[in-house]
Amino acid sequence: MTKLLKNTLFENVTHINESFSKHYHDTYTVGLTYDGVLKTYNSNKSFDFYKYSIRVNNPNEVHEGISQHWSHSNFYPTIELLSNLYEQIFFDKKIPFFENHIINDQVLFFKLHNFFDSFFKNEDEILVESLLIDSLSHLILHFTNYTKNYNDIFDNKLIVKRSLELINDCIDENISLDTLALNCNLSKYHFLRVFKKEIGLTPHSFIINERLNRANNLIKEGITISEASLLVGFNDQSHFTRNFKKYFGYTPTLLQKNSNIIL
Repeated sequence: MTKLLKNTLFENVTHINESFSKHYHDTYTVGLTYDGVLKTYNSNKSFDFYKYSIRVNNPNEVHEGISQHWSHSNFYPTIELLSNLYEQIFFDKKIPFFENHIINDQVLFFKLHNFFDSFFKNEDEILVESLLIDSLSHLILHFTNYTKNYNDIFDNKLIVKRSLELINDCIDENISLDTLALNCNLSKYHFLRVFKKEIGLTPHSFIINERLNRANNLIKEGITISEASLLVGFNDQSHFTRNFKKYFGYTPTLLQKNSNIIL
C-alpha cells in the first residue's frame, strides 16, 4: 500500500439499493458511477449521480442519498493528501473545495477509472501513485472553486467554533444540550437554531457522526470493534453497529474484515 493512501478507505460496490442518512466524512469523497443512480442531497439541493459521472464531496460536508441498482467505486482521500498536492501545484498550502458535486468530464472519469483499476488489481506502487496524482491534480486544476487556509475547515461563527472545541474534547462523554448551550452563553433554543443553520445537523447527529468517523479510523488501524465503540463513547455495541450501518451503509464487521469495502 502506498504511503499516500495509508488508512484510506475504498469502496467497490455493485447493484446496491440503500438509503443513507444525513452524515459527513472528515475526508473528501471521490467516486465514479458505473451503473444505476444515486440521488444525493448536498446543501439542500438534489443531484443525480448517474452512469459515467463523477461525484465529489468536500470534508465535513453534510449529505444524504438514496441508491437504485447503484454500481460504483469510491475512495476517501484525506485533507492532507489534497492540500499537499495543491501546495505542490501552486506553492501555497491551501485546502481546495469543489462546488460541483457531480462532474461530467470524460478525461477525469478515465483517469480515476484507471487509478481505481490499478489499486484494486494491486498493481505496483509507483503506478498506483502516478495514476492517483494524475487524476487528483486534474480535479484540482480544473474544478477547484475556492480554497481555505489549512486547518481552517470550520471557519464559522464563534458559537460554532466553541461548540466544536467542546465536542472534540469530550467526544467520549455524554454531552448534554445544557452544557453546549451554557458553553456559548445561549439559551438552548438559540443554540440549536444557530448550530443547525451553520453545520446542517443537530448537535446530537453531529456528535454521533463524529464518534462514528473516529471509530471508523480506529477500526482501520486494527482496533477491535468493541474497543473502538467504547473509546468513542458508545456503551452498547449493538447501538454502535446500528448507527454505523445507518450512516455508512456497511457494518463495522465488514470494515474490520476488509481494508477496502467490496460488495
